[in-house]
Amino acid sequence: MRVVAMIMAGGEGSRLTVLSEKRAKPSVPFAGKYRIIDFALSNCVNSGLFDVAILTQYRPHSLNEHIGIGKPWDLDRMRGGVRLLQPYQARESQGWYQGTADAVLQNIDYLLNHDADLALILSGDHIYKMDYRPMLEFHEEKDADLTVAVMNVPLEETDRFGIMTTNKAGRILEFHEKPKKRDKGTLASMGIYIFSVDTLVERLSAAHAEYSNLDFGKHVIPGMISHDKVYAYQFDDYWVDVGTIDAYWSTSLELCDMNSPLNLWDTQWPIRTLSQERPPVKCSAQGHLQGSLVSNGCTIHGQVIRSVLSPGVYVSPGAVVRESVIMNDVWIGPGAVLDRVVVDKQVVVGPGVQLGASDDLTPNHNMPDKLDTGITVVGKAAHIPAHMRVGRNVLILSDVDEDDFQGLPNNLTPSGATVGRNYISVPVAPEPPPAPDPAPSADTMEETA
Repeated sequence: MRVVAMIMAGGEGSRLTVLSEKRAKPSVPFAGKYRIIDFALSNCVNSGLFDVAILTQYRPHSLNEHIGIGKPWDLDRMRGGVRLLQPYQARESQGWYQGTADAVLQNIDYLLNHDADLALILSGDHIYKMDYRPMLEFHEEKDADLTVAVMNVPLEETDRFGIMTTNKAGRILEFHEKPKKRDKGTLASMGIYIFSVDTLVERLSAAHAEYSNLDFGKHVIPGMISHDKVYAYQFDDYWVDVGTIDAYWSTSLELCDMNSPLNLWDTQWPIRTLSQERPPVKCSAQGHLQGSLVSNGCTIHGQVIRSVLSPGVYVSPGAVVRESVIMNDVWIGPGAVLDRVVVDKQVVVGPGVQLGASDDLTPNHNMPDKLDTGITVVGKAAHIPAHMRVGRNVLILSDVDEDDFQGLPNNLTPSGATVGRNYISVPVAPEPPPAPDPAPSADTMEETA
């Protein structure tokens, strides 16, 4: 059986706010030295799968540069290897991918030209370690047309996933994509599919005639359950979708724990990446590291507590970085304090700056559904002026400079604010309720009587 893996890496990832403003979600840095897509790529190679296609769309430049010809993953091969597939225009009016299944359909010739028997469809934006070989064996044993990797999730999270019910043999009987009612069970799709290619071609072609925005969870899988042999493969190990700021931040900080559920030090299952040539970490006599991940090229003169630092971060004397994720080449000035923040690459944090300097958890004025847990996010290459105090749930956009903070009284960026190029958006304080009418006096009561 010849297997071709197709990694879906074109997602915009808007829930990651400014972190995915200039890059696709799978290209967002993670765990210091990695990118999110490194986990799916490493899983493929560690599983002995070397025919890999990556389907890109939204802002692919950073992803293309990171993957290159695939050398870090041993995918720079004459036979097989990695291919980056972008949307294209053709006489058949193909263009932007309109859904996950539509992306595969537009590249179906890639599968056919590689004489693939099975297509392993993966998401490029999940954090997990998985050997795909047992799932492939399961698919063949069941003579399945489609196998879906599944895991149990908490009942309160079932509206975020495709939820299914199965019989004792694992055959899927029902599939509900992100059900609003939490009464369909807790068995959730992980976005990992194995299709028999002949069946995949037939089902995608038929569904394309009915739906333009063709999606596996919404259109393809539900239709296959009654016609084809569709099975669920149970996965019981670590798997996380880091698609929100809160999930990204909390998953990153989990790695600082000695008993972290994700083992990055497993020599039997290495996570490969494109590494930069950087000098070793240097921590001076006044520097202090506690329960943190610190990458090559970092210089620590201040305190770093339960935080993740990417390559090239400079922490000045007297600075404190606490429960934060700091990406490449960030400069943190003397006396600055960063608490529960996510900072993108090449940011300059001026001396005496306080990020996360408030107990006020007012949700972000522009993105109340995305920034409401107290985490402040700073976009790429922003410059924060000295002694600025920045509250919780604040969004500082990419390329903001010191002049963009002018006009904030008392050098305070309040919780829930957004700072962009030439504008500042702050939460509007609710109007106080009208004062009640005064109680009638005794004289007034006598007059009324």
